Amino acid sequence: MGTLFVGGALTLTLGALAYPSMLGVSQAATAQDRIIAQTQWGPLTELDRDFVVKVRAAGLWEYPLGKIALQKGTTPAVKTAGEHLIDGHAALDTTDRKVAAMLNITLPNVASPQQVGFVNTIDSSSGQQFDSNFANILRVTHGSIFNTIAKVRSTTKNSLVRALADQANDTVLDHITVMEKTGFVNFDQALFMQTTPPKLPAVDLTPPAPQPGEPMIVLTPPPNPTSTTVALPGDASSGSVPSTGVTPTPTVG
Repeated sequence: MGTLFVGGALTLTLGALAYPSMLGVSQAATAQDRIIAQTQWGPLTELDRDFVVKVRAAGLWEYPLGKIALQKGTTPAVKTAGEHLIDGHAALDTTDRKVAAMLNITLPNVASPQQVGFVNTIDSSSGQQFDSNFANILRVTHGSIFNTIAKVRSTTKNSLVRALADQANDTVLDHITVMEKTGFVNFDQALFMQTTPPKLPAVDLTPPAPQPGEPMIVLTPPPNPTSTTVALPGDASSGSVPSTGVTPTPTVG
């Protein structure tokens, strides 16, 4: 897992964010349309559930990378991209945890092994190599999940999932944009990796389930957040970055 530079070209393994089957179940594409629950907000499909988990897993590795970028980034643009990761995923995680609780979806507290590998690869580099690894890996992964968001938003019949997809779309587009503004993105390689991801074992793509009774990790918003949550049906607190109301809540940040 990770990155390898060959003749100046970036090569990386990718999969976790791009696949609805990331939960470790081998499924035909049509299985994602299977309704697994009827809720007051509309039917919930396997694709809907997997998307809620993906949003959580994305924040669990991209949020800490934002903090690393603030420390190790060598240019203002890389540090700005790190700020956007922290701000955007803190707000998105707040919405995601609310949606998961309302839909009775279990969320992970740790990213998948593949995603942890991304963090380790980026964090183990320094200087402009860090900047390049950071920008390219995150541009590829955000570009991949962008397509999944579009599919979920255009097909889901669940109003909570639609609201989450709206916020995720805005967040991911913002993160794609700030990665591109760093000037380190190799577009040919990024687009190639998005369209030809390697096939990896399900165990690498699956965030581990939380232990029974394990308190949920919360991604703490920055002191002056600019990203906001979206309005959820029946939730008057949406539209700001509210307190989570979960006790206890170990925080990251």
